[in-house]
Amino acid sequence: MKLTVVGGGSTYTPELIDGFARLRDTLPIEELVLVDPAAERLDLVGGLARRIFAKLGHDGRIVTTGDLDAGVEGADAVLLQLRVGGQAARQRDETWPLECGCVGQETTGAGGLAKALRTVPVVLDIAERVRRTNPRAWIIDFTNPVGIVTRALLQAGHRAVGLCNVAIGFQRKFAGLLGVAPADLHLAHVGLNHLTWETGVRLGGPEGRNVLPELLAEHGDAIADDLRLPRPLLDRLGVVPSYYLRYYYAHDEVVRELRTKPSRAAEVAAMEIELLRMYGDPSLDEKPALLAKRGGAYYSEAAVDLAAALLGNQNGGPAGSSAEGGGGRRAGGGSPYQVVNTLNQGTLPFLPDDAVIEVQAAVGPTGPAPLPVPGLDPLFAGLVAHVTVYEDLALEAALRGGRDRVFRALLAHPLIGQYEYAETLTDQLIAHNREHLAWA
Repeated sequence: MKLTVVGGGSTYTPELIDGFARLRDTLPIEELVLVDPAAERLDLVGGLARRIFAKLGHDGRIVTTGDLDAGVEGADAVLLQLRVGGQAARQRDETWPLECGCVGQETTGAGGLAKALRTVPVVLDIAERVRRTNPRAWIIDFTNPVGIVTRALLQAGHRAVGLCNVAIGFQRKFAGLLGVAPADLHLAHVGLNHLTWETGVRLGGPEGRNVLPELLAEHGDAIADDLRLPRPLLDRLGVVPSYYLRYYYAHDEVVRELRTKPSRAAEVAAMEIELLRMYGDPSLDEKPALLAKRGGAYYSEAAVDLAAALLGNQNGGPAGSSAEGGGGRRAGGGSPYQVVNTLNQGTLPFLPDDAVIEVQAAVGPTGPAPLPVPGLDPLFAGLVAHVTVYEDLALEAALRGGRDRVFRALLAHPLIGQYEYAETLTDQLIAHNREHLAWA
């Protein structure tokens, strides 16, 4: 099996490498290609990747290259983890929206739209190159905003699945609180990427006992502290919202906080300098502890399980045998369920079929098949429908460009919604991203 990581020079990559090495029976990689135009970073990351493989006894070959076409040629799966514009662009995404009193964040609001506009054209170009070399290859997108990027890929006819680590993070957290194995928990996870709720936590699979009420009763304070939301709110909702819901449920509080502390982008940039210094140490042969603070917890395990489920039948052995990914084992064993970003196709009846949702799905070589979702509370369904309309307009702006399309997307976003803000943010978005917008 050949697997290619585009954006392989990311400081995230050693987390992925560690997972590939430890779960090699689940995903038997013969050749792993790390592709990145940043040669110096790629050399550092590639060197550490080879040392991790060697230490953990993985005999797969690791190749590093700046040549995208050579890197994706013949790949069975291509994982996308790129950041167009780097941390400098992220820093801008997190700061200029604050001038209007709007959340500055890299995946939602005005900053999220800016990232989508920079990213979608680049990802589609990469996907076309993948299709030319191996039209049967799967594209696994971890690049934010995952929902919009995955929809762009699927709309263009690519074999693509979007992946986020929110669900597997909750699965691990809840398992620890309940004292059970993560594989024993099945999350009723529903919504859009970075706009999801855990509406049930079931022991043993989709039909198992729902332990969410007792989880909230016994551990609600700890969960609320992690989410930085008040415990009474969780009790009234009766669900566990993603931590990204804090941008909606406590918007003004978040803006006040963001105005008084360094941006997350600045923190990450400082971490990356130190991580790259560490990666250059020839004696380092494991992912450093600092990497856990960089973000992307359990990303490697979710990626391994998804790739194994998509590719398992062509490589022999049980697909997805580690049974993670925010799902749990299917009754009777076999391929686990996965929380993925994929086409709605009637799963949420109030959304169009071609919307991309984030839900549990049975994943196999033919792709994801979403599990049925019980009727969603109108409180959550209304916000999902609203943000889906924004994502429609955001994708249109990313594909076709134009100031008016950017304005329409910003006006539609529930975190913006006022025409004066949308006008100002449109001008700022274009000014800060002109070098990445061909139409500007």
